[in-house]
Amino acid sequence: MAGGIGSRFWPMSTPEQPKQFIDIIGCGRTMIQQTFDRFCGVIDIDHVWVVTSKNYKRFVIEQLAGINTQHILLEPCMRNTAPCIAYVSWKIQQEDSEALVVVAPSDHLVLNVNEFQNNIKKGFDFISQGDSILTLGMQPTRPDIGYGYIEEGLPVGLEGNGIYQVASFREKPDLKTAIGYLQRGGFTWNSGMFMWRVTTIISELRQYVPRIASVMDEIQPTMFTPEEQEKVNDLFPTCEKISIDYAVMEKTKKSYVLPAEFGWSDLGTWGSLYALTPHDDTNNAVIGNLVKLIDCEGNMVKVPSDKKVVVQGLENCIITEHNDVLLICQLNDEQRIKEWNN
Repeated sequence: MAGGIGSRFWPMSTPEQPKQFIDIIGCGRTMIQQTFDRFCGVIDIDHVWVVTSKNYKRFVIEQLAGINTQHILLEPCMRNTAPCIAYVSWKIQQEDSEALVVVAPSDHLVLNVNEFQNNIKKGFDFISQGDSILTLGMQPTRPDIGYGYIEEGLPVGLEGNGIYQVASFREKPDLKTAIGYLQRGGFTWNSGMFMWRVTTIISELRQYVPRIASVMDEIQPTMFTPEEQEKVNDLFPTCEKISIDYAVMEKTKKSYVLPAEFGWSDLGTWGSLYALTPHDDTNNAVIGNLVKLIDCEGNMVKVPSDKKVVVQGLENCIITEHNDVLLICQLNDEQRIKEWNN
């Protein structure tokens, strides 16, 4: 899924070129390229699909060499993840009705790729055996209020399988509740990564969001024809704007969770980047080759590698420059950034 605009990562992420098409951590690969890379060896390139905005098709083609262009689906507008997943599911089913599917956001960070791939393989083994929906649940490392949580139910299958029934999905909690989850145990972060048979998710979408399903049924006869995009442009905007969590995951009786640890972050905010970037002796995190900090503590600095920056006397701030836009603000005010970028 590669259609978001990453508004909380402004000014680096903009509607013209959002964060999934940018090298945020300075590793030489954009976020969508890193997502693609970690599936290599698990999924053949011919089986990779990307759902994105019509405005970002060129980025996908430029950054994912060799991808089948018929597998790049273009949304005319943002309608959240349920219509996005419905569109690609109806089209995948038309190409392969027995397909096993893993859904992954294109802008997440994974540090331990081998462990990630091991969990994906375990997930495929599980969903291939039945009519199940599997979520990858991330083991929480702190009482974070920015993530939804999954409560584990009874274990499934053989001892040591590591997969549990889902007892409940919990919305983003307040800090007291999040602390309670960690103290009680048996809770994971909802990563937004899902695995299922394509027939399973289509059946669940038909049951719980029939209006979206009817839109996809109307689009389906044009799929893989020259008329498809025009039909999508006309009908996709009529879909309800709803996440897959609200549409299906919180209602289905088929949900399971695989708790996992592979150095994951959704990199949704500057604070999440700060948490993952190495810190100096005064807790500053710096991405940039020519940055000098004087009497500074606890800052997140991200500037182009050729940009010389000197900062004195700041604490707990975001300091970033991108395309001649400079942002300096308090880290604890980062949720307000999307209000400032217009």
